[in-house]
Amino acid sequence: MVIFIFQTVWLFIDDLAGKDLDLIIIGKFLFYLMPNLTEKVLPLTVLLSSILTFGSFAENYEFAAMKASGISLQRAMRSLIVFVTILGGVTFFFANNVIPASEQKIFNMRRNIAKVKPAAVIVEGVFSDIEGTEMNIKVARKSGEKDRFLEDVIIHQKTVSNLNTTVIKAKTGELISSEESDIIQLVLNDGYYYDEMQPKSSKEKKKKPFTRSKFETYIKNIDVSTLNDQDIEQESDITTDKMKNVFRLNKDIDSLKLNNIKQVKAFSKNITARMGAFPIKKVDSAKSRKIKQTEKPIPSKKIDTSFNRNDITTVLPVWQKSQLINNAKNSIANILNTVRGKKTELNKRYEVYNRHILSLHKKFALAFSCIILFFVGAPLGAIIRKGGLGLPMVVAIILFLVYYFIGVFADNYAKKGAMHPIFGAWLSTLIMLPLGISLTRRATADKGLMSFGNVIDKVTSVFKKKKKSN
Repeated sequence: MVIFIFQTVWLFIDDLAGKDLDLIIIGKFLFYLMPNLTEKVLPLTVLLSSILTFGSFAENYEFAAMKASGISLQRAMRSLIVFVTILGGVTFFFANNVIPASEQKIFNMRRNIAKVKPAAVIVEGVFSDIEGTEMNIKVARKSGEKDRFLEDVIIHQKTVSNLNTTVIKAKTGELISSEESDIIQLVLNDGYYYDEMQPKSSKEKKKKPFTRSKFETYIKNIDVSTLNDQDIEQESDITTDKMKNVFRLNKDIDSLKLNNIKQVKAFSKNITARMGAFPIKKVDSAKSRKIKQTEKPIPSKKIDTSFNRNDITTVLPVWQKSQLINNAKNSIANILNTVRGKKTELNKRYEVYNRHILSLHKKFALAFSCIILFFVGAPLGAIIRKGGLGLPMVVAIILFLVYYFIGVFADNYAKKGAMHPIFGAWLSTLIMLPLGISLTRRATADKGLMSFGNVIDKVTSVFKKKKKSN
């Protein structure tokens, strides 16, 4: 548990360190992160505790005493099976109610921290939007107290129509603020100011003129009066698949599916119309028979076959032929670009759809994994007959890593559509199911973990039969 907590803190250290945040806010942030560790910690805890408990029983010959008294392994496990089943139900309730609420809290806190602390939203090496301003900023490096000193600053100033017509570049910069003022000063040093001109004539627009001015110091005031009243824990309506319970996921899965189908059909009709292809219309059979009866036979006409009708360009002049081919190439290129762009958009839409199905079934899979891993750990502890934190710990960690990494790979494949999301959610649990059944049967029959003697006997018996036949 401690290892996973430190891992989580390490992942979010950039969001917390050096942002001038109170210890109470940091404590709340870490507290809201704890429920997300359940899907990692709980299966490992069930697996390890069952191996340690039953391994200690077997090591101290308590199972031998139970069997001598007529108590089987299944009877010894009965009370724990009931407990683990109840634990699975509690885990499902936790995954369906507590984890979505904690995800919502984490999302809102990270979003509002970025609003209240503008320096927190500026990420090194990428363009970042500062909330409340029409400014997009990128810095190579941040340093100093509260990340106030900036290096290699690039600013894109957006217009009312959301166009980047102004670019400001500076070697260094500094964010200056005070608690009494609602203004943050961005002081830029040693840079250039580029501004695109908007001429009226089309000829001048093709030249793409701009003005450039050099400055030693440029001060830009940022009004944050609307941000100072922002609550760190203010709720928003933004939700993702991890923030929804089973009822909401089922509802959104249906709506996402219908919306994706509508998008595909609309795009198909659009492309069909642009290509000039016309779908065949269905005609009522009764009406078509009446039309055929009333129609008079049309006398056959001689068709001029002096040129290939499949290639209309043979009857056109050379200049018109080349123009027709170029127009066709341009039309095909435009259609292909549209198809590629729409394909990317549809892939993102279906990825969101797959994520919702994955999140829905992972809630059930997490509950069942606790039960199945118990049936893996309990008989395994009875077989290896070792207690303590030595061999049982190693075996538990190896089994959990196999279970965890299979789940991670299955999740990634399911999100991209390489496998069905339901199968991706259940794959790691289904792989552990036959292992649990096999280990339970071997522990009940007092067999070892690997019975090499039986395998060798079967191989030797095959060779003996061949010798007798020869």
